[in-house]
Amino acid sequence: MAATMTGEGLHPAYARETRRRLAAAVGCAAGLALLVTLDLTSGPSGMPLVDLWHALMAGPFGEDRMAATILWQLRMPQTVMGMLVGMCLGLAGLQMQTILANPLASPFTLGFSAAAGFGAALAIMFGAWIPAPAFLVTPISAFLMTLLACGLVYSIAVLRGSRPEILVLAGIAVLFFFQSMQSLMQFMASPEVLQQIVFWLFGSLLKATWTSVLVVSIILLGCLPLLMRDAWHLTTLRLGDANAASLGMNVDRFRRRSFMLVAVLTAAAVSFVGTIGFVGLIAPHAARALVGEDHRFSLPVSAMTGAIILIGASVFGKIISPAAVIPVGIITAVAGVPILFAVIARRSSGDLK
Repeated sequence: MAATMTGEGLHPAYARETRRRLAAAVGCAAGLALLVTLDLTSGPSGMPLVDLWHALMAGPFGEDRMAATILWQLRMPQTVMGMLVGMCLGLAGLQMQTILANPLASPFTLGFSAAAGFGAALAIMFGAWIPAPAFLVTPISAFLMTLLACGLVYSIAVLRGSRPEILVLAGIAVLFFFQSMQSLMQFMASPEVLQQIVFWLFGSLLKATWTSVLVVSIILLGCLPLLMRDAWHLTTLRLGDANAASLGMNVDRFRRRSFMLVAVLTAAAVSFVGTIGFVGLIAPHAARALVGEDHRFSLPVSAMTGAIILIGASVFGKIISPAAVIPVGIITAVAGVPILFAVIARRSSGDLK
């Protein structure tokens, strides 16, 4: 396996391609590290690179209490959460486009985002009646509603078959249902509650805490081994259902299992920071453009690309509005529109498979 990943002992052309893919992955990691540094040094109060280094080395209990508080209690949780959420959405998006054989699919195609929004709206309106810590009620409600949406689509898939078109149609039905319920919550809400619901739906890293970072990290680390184990199956599925089945793969069962992983990753991503669109759509296309269809490479690159997009949006928001940071969900939505048009144009010209 190690020889395969490094290109040793392989055909020269394949070895060159493997080294090129590894170089692309290293380049993505370097770009992500640069953006993380920029994100940590930017903000309303600013922080020169030298001060950032000293605060990092001193730790959260360093002598410079102001620098330690700004870095370790405010900026670091947001930056780490941005990376984790971007990785979750990038991985979920790549899986979704693969199992649905649809280049315009994303985790939100199946209504998971709308379900999370409805769960959050429900918690914001009625969470005061629930005997639980207030900061946990909204993300738990959003997470559970996302899993409920997963259960609905999964049930339809089991009853009617797990073909891509069935999953898409079931997802669209679930999407419109939860969007209508979300609209009903907004219509019923008081102006103060409505403001909270709308802000949550914007998608913002300002909600991040070390507790939420820990929860998302555990979920992502739990899903990663399962994803990498399925790398060859995902690559095989790109050949088509018939070819994958001829190679001994149970396509329907694998599609349902992958679909459940997508639900968990999406739920983890949106439960704490709100709805963030286009990352799960754009990151897989960028990953395939860099490293091709081999999911041993495209999975980690898609994760890093998703993190790059989200951290880049965070940096951009701080640059254009230092005093009042623009929610990253707004920036990714605006930036994602022209990229989506480019994807559609490539699809229509036959360049995108």
